[in-house]
Amino acid sequence: MYYVKNQRDGKEIHDPALNLAIEYYLLNEVQLDEPILLFYINDNSIIVGRNQNTYEEVNVQYVEENGVKVVRRFSGGGAVYHDLGVLNFCFLTKDDGNSFRDFKKFTNPVIEALHKMGVEGAELRGRNDLVIDGKKFSGNAMYAKNGRLTAHGTLMFDSEIEAVVKALKPKKHKLESKGIKSIRSRVTNIKPYLNDSYQYMNAKDFREQLLLYIFDTDNKDAIKEYELTEEDWKQIELFADKFTDNWEWNYGKSPTFDMERSERLSVGTVEVKMNVRKGLIADIKIFGDFFGMGEIEDVEKELRGTQYTKEALKTKVNELNINHYFGKMDADELVDLLY
Repeated sequence: MYYVKNQRDGKEIHDPALNLAIEYYLLNEVQLDEPILLFYINDNSIIVGRNQNTYEEVNVQYVEENGVKVVRRFSGGGAVYHDLGVLNFCFLTKDDGNSFRDFKKFTNPVIEALHKMGVEGAELRGRNDLVIDGKKFSGNAMYAKNGRLTAHGTLMFDSEIEAVVKALKPKKHKLESKGIKSIRSRVTNIKPYLNDSYQYMNAKDFREQLLLYIFDTDNKDAIKEYELTEEDWKQIELFADKFTDNWEWNYGKSPTFDMERSERLSVGTVEVKMNVRKGLIADIKIFGDFFGMGEIEDVEKELRGTQYTKEALKTKVNELNINHYFGKMDADELVDLLY
């Protein structure tokens, strides 16, 4: 495995738009003979999932007043808060056809390292969360394209939890389904659980220790590295300009819809906004924190022009490979949500 530093001219990058651009540049353009590991730490930011409605996930007033940057990633899943106390990891590898949604495979190295540092209660729970004593400290997501796969996640090491609470807008049904009252009650930092010998660490120190454990070495010089070239950086910046640092990508225009539905389905939250004209679906947008391999825009395109009856919708949905776009779910779930 190769390790990639998110540094340019010896300076570490904390801009979330650039760090996300590095991820996808490595995924799409850098073909090495072994998997790649990337770590990065972002300034205050919210990273929303590929299929989410940004305005529904963030407290817009708070992020604007406090200089919190909002960036949309290419993977599915939910919105997460980053600051200088959050370490982000990313594994990039060939897609073997069996690893998508296998979060255990990619989070095990992190969990095992945490166990070595004294965090015995760290474990994977549910779809994609890492928890300590039932409290979440890591959310994880995946994205696959052209035979390549990226699995990435956050590690709340010493984050400002009050900022997390204020910046994100949790869905009412998500709170109800988890039987909780607030974000504050279900998230935690890693640092309080570490052995005393690790209490000196900040997020960067934690990264260095985690790196040694994952590569199973005491010598950092023994770790193979891929160094980003100036040509790499030019391409990364072009990518950021087009996507991760572009308002249209991160927020996008939100047209007015006359029908809105949102439910917690077996694959996660799915939200649908529709305009129906003369009995046909004139326009439709689908949002959510589900993990699909395909582009949800393809589903929207297929549904436009469909007669707005249950039978017509059922016929159309059954023609689609919905597991490819949403994850493993029953077609009737989607039809019931649409109708």
